Amino acid sequence: MAAMTTHRGSGRPGNAVRPQTAVPVSQAERGSLTIDALPKNVRRARAFVAEVLGPDHPCAEVAVLLCSELVTNAVLHSHSGRAGGTVTVVVADLKASVQVQVIDEGSASSIPVVRADNYAADGHGLFLVENLAEQWGYECDEAATTVWFRVVP
Repeated sequence: MAAMTTHRGSGRPGNAVRPQTAVPVSQAERGSLTIDALPKNVRRARAFVAEVLGPDHPCAEVAVLLCSELVTNAVLHSHSGRAGGTVTVVVADLKASVQVQVIDEGSASSIPVVRADNYAADGHGLFLVENLAEQWGYECDEAATTVWFRVVP
């Protein structure tokens, strides 16, 4: 059996902590996209989320931004970034929120880490997720890492 690591963040500082589990995507999936894990394809992931949610969706802008950050992290920091690697984006539109999952090919050497160093040249993606998402988390095993977030209007 694969080793599993799970983390669930509380989202915006000061928000009440609620049970935080990713909703199984089959229940509310609006669409999924698998792309080659290349920096140029981060743009495709952003466009996909924007298209699935539509221009008038109250969560679209934040969901697009956070998806972009997570796909960039997957390309740069996971095995997906190797030749032939892929990243999958899944969008679920729930009754009162939107959940996005970014699934990569995992990494033997790193897990998602929030860095709040304002002077660092990089490493702000999960900091944005932590501060803009209502909830977020990740699950890792030997085959994949899934980082998810939920945003509300």
